[in-house]
Amino acid sequence: MAALLTRSDLQARIEDGSIDTVVMVFPDLQGRLVGKRTTGRFFVERVAEDGTENCDYLIACDIDNNPVAGYRFASYDQGYGDMLARPDWGTVRALPWVERTAMVICDLHDVETGELIEVAPRTVLRRQVEAAAEAGFLPKVASEIEFYLFRDTYDEAHDKGYRDLRPHSPWVEDYHVLQTTKDEYVIGAIRRALEAAGVPVEFSKGEAGRGQHEINLDYTTAVEMADRNSVYKLAAKEIAHFAGRSVSFMAKYDFADTGSSCHIHSSLWSPDGTRAVFHDHDAEHGMSETFRQYLAGLIATACDFSLLWAPTINSYKRFQPGSWAPTGIGWGIDNRTLGFRKVGHGSGTRVECRIPGSDANSYFAFAGTLAGGLYGIRHGLELGAPFAGNGYESDEIERIPWNIADAIDRWERSDIARECFGDEVHHHVLTMARAEWMAFNRTVTDWELRRYWEQI
Repeated sequence: MAALLTRSDLQARIEDGSIDTVVMVFPDLQGRLVGKRTTGRFFVERVAEDGTENCDYLIACDIDNNPVAGYRFASYDQGYGDMLARPDWGTVRALPWVERTAMVICDLHDVETGELIEVAPRTVLRRQVEAAAEAGFLPKVASEIEFYLFRDTYDEAHDKGYRDLRPHSPWVEDYHVLQTTKDEYVIGAIRRALEAAGVPVEFSKGEAGRGQHEINLDYTTAVEMADRNSVYKLAAKEIAHFAGRSVSFMAKYDFADTGSSCHIHSSLWSPDGTRAVFHDHDAEHGMSETFRQYLAGLIATACDFSLLWAPTINSYKRFQPGSWAPTGIGWGIDNRTLGFRKVGHGSGTRVECRIPGSDANSYFAFAGTLAGGLYGIRHGLELGAPFAGNGYESDEIERIPWNIADAIDRWERSDIARECFGDEVHHHVLTMARAEWMAFNRTVTDWELRRYWEQI
């Protein structure tokens, strides 16, 4: 695997001409990487030291880049000014799938004060990592993000109105080596490119849908893991495009097919990252008291924080009985029918949160995971017994909000969310979710036309 570049490495490659373009990016509210391309020469002369300014509406707009009214952070009344994107020099990568191009991920700062912008997704996650450090822990995270591979190009899919798309496999290819070999010209290219870009890959596999895949990355610290996820999703789309194909990270692109998840595995370690603190050989189920409180916190906050794991209208279509996506917020020992699963052994002991979909913004999703776990530790919450059996059918466990309107209501009324994230972040996420819900309510769907146009 190629290592990340240092600042001096990048400058040397710009000077020798092997890199002539630097993409300076940061995550928007959807977790997409947005920003500017700069010439290598100008990057060295001006941008590396000073950063680059970007319109602040980029973290106050909807998925279509429409400015959204109601944000405190940015608005027409405030003139939609600039924010400063400064390179995080620990994130420099050469992008082997884009000619002579490197990428650096940036943090967003106030132009006047130089302070981090608190509602920026990367800052929101940083603050939870800092809260963990104050409590004496270093969080480590991994996630499993699934997607669908299609034979259609992005332009073809658009021109067809995203109907009658052709999945790359005609059958469910879960663990199916023959079919994944047929897909390897795209999936293998993604794996190799990620490794070459300093994003270590564990494996890829076919998943439980027609044309569905999963690529798993090595676990690491929280902000770095979120960065890797963002690079992974961008790389998958761009490499598929260059191959004349497309991929989708929608949570549920077709109701008749399996949804795509972003299962989050998390654990806490000693501040120096050398000792895992979730495992206790002598305790019940090998779970330390810290782990039990952390998991109790995740369960206690799951409904309130569901917007951080399921941010779109489509997210909630994924939560169906018998679908591999959970509908209940119980926990169990290696039980895939529940929202939370205790997995691993020894230092690998961890909790898997199965609630997030592949459409989740990793920075918000990880922040919600850490905030919930730390809430449980801070308040000494007690963990109930593990659930055994089919979590889809139980009436003993609380249910995940089944639509975004209910999720918005839970977040809006949540004192826990305000405690964990502060009022400004709480308001920002609430405004983002309301904009998503209002956009849907301003749309007449194909389903409504088919159902009502003639028959009503």
